[in-house]
Amino acid sequence: MVEAAKQTAFAKESVQVISTSTLARIFCDVNHSVVEDINLHQHSDGTKCIIIDLRPYKREQHLCPVCGKRCPGYDHAQPQPRLWRALDNHGILVYLRYRLPRVFCPEHGVHAASVSWAFPRSQFTKTFDMVVTWMTLQLSKSAVASYMRIKWDTVGRCVHRAHQYLEPDISKRLDGLVSIGIDETSYRKGHKYITIVVNHETNTVVWAGEGYGKDVLARFMESLTEEQRASIKTVTADGAQWITACVEKYLPNATRCIDSFHVVEWSMDALDKVRREAWRTAQARVRELGKNSKGRPKKDDAHAAELAAARKEAKEIKGSTFALGKAPENLTESQQRKLEMIQNHDNRLYRSYLLKEDLRLLLKMTDVEEAEHALHKWVQWARHCRIPEFVELQRKIMRHKDHILNTIQEQVSNARVESMNNKIKLIIRRAYGFRNIQNMIDLVMLGCSNIVVPLPNRPRTAIHAA
Repeated sequence: MVEAAKQTAFAKESVQVISTSTLARIFCDVNHSVVEDINLHQHSDGTKCIIIDLRPYKREQHLCPVCGKRCPGYDHAQPQPRLWRALDNHGILVYLRYRLPRVFCPEHGVHAASVSWAFPRSQFTKTFDMVVTWMTLQLSKSAVASYMRIKWDTVGRCVHRAHQYLEPDISKRLDGLVSIGIDETSYRKGHKYITIVVNHETNTVVWAGEGYGKDVLARFMESLTEEQRASIKTVTADGAQWITACVEKYLPNATRCIDSFHVVEWSMDALDKVRREAWRTAQARVRELGKNSKGRPKKDDAHAAELAAARKEAKEIKGSTFALGKAPENLTESQQRKLEMIQNHDNRLYRSYLLKEDLRLLLKMTDVEEAEHALHKWVQWARHCRIPEFVELQRKIMRHKDHILNTIQEQVSNARVESMNNKIKLIIRRAYGFRNIQNMIDLVMLGCSNIVVPLPNRPRTAIHAA
């Protein structure tokens, strides 16, 4: 029934008889050109290839690759015609062949003339570059290189050309920014980072730069016009001082916010330090009790029972990371039992847990005055809790107090930036690394945006960058 419907649909459409040259132009997605000859060749290894000789229409010849204007011819620098790799046809390699002249542009000098089917200085057709780019967003670079029969490094160059074509003016992403998030992510071992800036309203990466620190972020700030800087109202990030310094210098009217996720993460780090110290103390007690136990314990041996209880307590503390980190409403039964054991046997660790929970809950408040009062009470509690990790944490909280309250007042979150970080790490991991940082940034800007990479013989979806 489906086949019948398809046949009916095709029958209603107009049927056009086409020539071999027209068919070749359709297969290779080449317009405004004349196909002069088609030949089938076979390499010594048995690989077959089709070579299509063609030439652009006269109005498409002698065009400057920089400005696109028609210019007088200069010479034919290459004695032999040039080959461009097109998409394979059922596993058969396809090449386009044309003797490319050089032109003299009064504005840009001598250049090889541009052709409609390929980007300047490329050995592949535009369609080939686009397909490689689309595949790289889905697969590893090694898989793309193997399937397309190109070198591993060539994949990155295809991505770079496609990005330049799809987004010739990347600075348009910086227009109309209101709320941005800043973060850095590692892309290679050895403290290799890139800094990213995310538009919270569109959930897209608007800027990416190699490295991290004040100098790197200053490059982004200096790329903004005065009008673009004035439009930015809120900036979310972690507590890094270099981010605060840049925001104060370049965006004096913007509200600096520290994401609640990072504040809770600080408390989780402090809590985990207390947990590890509690586990070491419990282990020391187990070792001490073990020294005094000799031979097989008797049935009613109180010392053996005490040793067994100490071992169980040490084991429960060691495995309590998730029980201490989760919100109470999300705990499983076994995690609730671990928390009850900690409450009954380790007052210091349990108080640390309560400090973490109290901080987490106050960060969810919506009234900034109530939040400020609750934060003041929490700081007083942490300051006098006699737990060094949380005494140090309250000092850190006080240093960032205004930025934390700004987050509560503006009700903003850096969750989108963290999500984008995970997406970038997935892109890097899936590609199995990059040797060229610019190629990696090109792939990030394509994969973390609204740009649609076109595929051949597909409906042309609107291509835009937010």
